[in-house]
Amino acid sequence: MSRILRASILAFLFISPASISQEADEERKDSAQKEVEALQKPMYTPFVERYMLDEIKQLRIDQAKAKQELIQQIVDREHNSVDRAVAYATDTVTYFFYLIAAATSILVLVGWRSFQDIKERVHNLADEEISKLVQEYEKRLEVIERQLQQKTLHIEENREEIELTQEVQSLWLRAQQESSVANKIAIYDEILRLRHEDVEALTYKADAVLELNEPQWAVNLCHQALGIDSDNSHAFYQLACAHTAMGQFDEALRYLAEAIIRRESYRDEILSDNALQPLAESKVFKDLDKVIAKTPSPQTREKGN
Repeated sequence: MSRILRASILAFLFISPASISQEADEERKDSAQKEVEALQKPMYTPFVERYMLDEIKQLRIDQAKAKQELIQQIVDREHNSVDRAVAYATDTVTYFFYLIAAATSILVLVGWRSFQDIKERVHNLADEEISKLVQEYEKRLEVIERQLQQKTLHIEENREEIELTQEVQSLWLRAQQESSVANKIAIYDEILRLRHEDVEALTYKADAVLELNEPQWAVNLCHQALGIDSDNSHAFYQLACAHTAMGQFDEALRYLAEAIIRRESYRDEILSDNALQPLAESKVFKDLDKVIAKTPSPQTREKGN
């Protein structure tokens, strides 16, 4: 027994820690996979979306700061380049003046031209060269200043767009938590006041007014949405619900076919949606597949145009 015990202890000691760790990792992965498969509802909450929006906002702010710092560094380098160029030009002109002065001194001795005339010409030449350099670098500085103004304007527009997006998102969260249909419509109107062409707000408002038994109002809202986005599947689906409420089953079936062509998942919602129950119970509903087959897809319409 002692030999068997010693052999077992030695075998246990020689087991690789890596293999033990690998088995533990596999067990944790299996456990995590089982927990994920056992989930009954999505893990999404408004707080997660709020956190993601704040992170995106901070990321854009950091990006804007990085751009501003980069532009500032470029401007500083341009200034340094201007200073070096002016210093180089000044030194060059000075050395050139000394050279000319020496040459003119020799010429004056031989009687070719007076020293005063040569001095004036050298000064005039130097002034012209310096003026050209100054004008050139002033133009460059004006270009850099315009670029900085454009970047600043772009950063300001991004900041305003972030604030608008955040405000609209908070209104959507309020609409999801609101139980009163009238309050939902008021919130959708506020979203449309901020963004006049928000197709999603128009279609959700159409859904809300259908609950108030206002199908004609819903039809008008859906047509406004299709005027902005002609391929919006939710607008076609809401049109089908509105025409069903008005008893216009042929029109409802046509719009429902348009919605299914753009999103096949609507086919599963027909029987569970109370707004479409009269259509599903009507005789024309059996022709749904025929209407879908005769209706051209958006891609086919684009090719035809």
